[in-house]
Amino acid sequence: MDYREAEQYVLSFTDYEKTPGIIYTSTTYDLRRMERLLGRLGDPHLAARSAHVAGTKGKGSTAAMIASVLTAAGYRTGLYTSPHFHTIRERVRVDGAMVSEEDFAALVDRIRPAVEAVNREGLHGELTTFEILTALAFAYFASRGVQYQALEVGLGGRLDATNVVRPEVCVITSISLDHTEVLGCRLEEIAAEKAGIIKPGCPVVSASQVDEVDQVLARACDARGAPLIRIGRDVLWQGQDFDAQGQRLRVVGRRGEHELTIPLLGEHQMENAACAVAALEVLVERGATVSKDCVVRGLSVVDWPGRLHVLRREPWLVCDGAHNADSAAKLRLALQRYFPFERAILVIGTSLDKDIGGMVRELVPLFHNVIVTRSQHPRSVPPSVLAAEFSKYGVESQVSETPPEAVSLAMSQAGPGDLVCVTGSLFVVGEVLASKA
Repeated sequence: MDYREAEQYVLSFTDYEKTPGIIYTSTTYDLRRMERLLGRLGDPHLAARSAHVAGTKGKGSTAAMIASVLTAAGYRTGLYTSPHFHTIRERVRVDGAMVSEEDFAALVDRIRPAVEAVNREGLHGELTTFEILTALAFAYFASRGVQYQALEVGLGGRLDATNVVRPEVCVITSISLDHTEVLGCRLEEIAAEKAGIIKPGCPVVSASQVDEVDQVLARACDARGAPLIRIGRDVLWQGQDFDAQGQRLRVVGRRGEHELTIPLLGEHQMENAACAVAALEVLVERGATVSKDCVVRGLSVVDWPGRLHVLRREPWLVCDGAHNADSAAKLRLALQRYFPFERAILVIGTSLDKDIGGMVRELVPLFHNVIVTRSQHPRSVPPSVLAAEFSKYGVESQVSETPPEAVSLAMSQAGPGDLVCVTGSLFVVGEVLASKA
């Protein structure tokens, strides 16, 4: 197969990322078929040491930070994340470089017989697109001699395709309400699903959590004999100063202090950096060689686009993939803190399974000029739905058919001292980034 044929083959299976109303059960997501597939491939998921990262927000950023530091320390490091902005190959990286089209096609050729054998057996249901991609990532990492792999959970944790590894450290970033129709409507239910990645005896790093979430995680760790390291208690961080290019902070870990600069904005990114430092300290305790200088260098160059991503100044054009009420609130506060502006214009499009009312409620205090749009993703919400939600607050929205067109309209209305923010969905942000590339 060439690359296009390989990509189409992978996408020809059930893709729950594009399917609303997922039934999240051990029948729909059965890890036994994943284990059978990996067994036929020689268990590549066990070839490297793993840092496994779950959470509602920040898990991708944290995984990218861990991987960047390990690369700076001289380890060949794999990074597996989702979703992607432009190409599916973004999800699979070694030392920051995404898998090439040639390697992707060769990997699909290699794993296809095993995929079809497992599906013919039909013992535990048919493999999905995400499961095949996850197996492909493991196979690629093993073929490249990866020593450490940082893995972002796709959905939940307990039943996620990545939950076949035997990690050196588990990280659980900030947990809030998201995918409620799949994971549950209560924080405790969502936390229990995220806690499904915790393995017996494996240290767990947790971001600061609300009490009900912290209690769920603590009980899970106690039950599995897993040491729990809490950010805000065992590992501390303090912001220092910032500009539009990044921010500086101090992290006081269990093994020493770190003066850091990260090229990512937002208070939540400082907490993510603290989570990464805490996870790296665990890896050091388990045999990794990572100096303080490597931590500083790795975090200073971490690449994680689409999160408070500045595309232009005068006027400001900022993209952020906030897609639930909690992240929308954090976005509003971050924009007020990091960007001086006179007037704010919002470009927003979101997905069907999101708390649209909650997001609008959090954003309305900052934005009275709103342009609603939609991505090409099949789960995108019609702009009329978003417009109706804003109208409840007396805000009349303009409608634009595509995110790039919405940005052009917003920029035409913005003065040099204004700010245009694009948010609501990583898919919307991705289409804007592609148009500006």
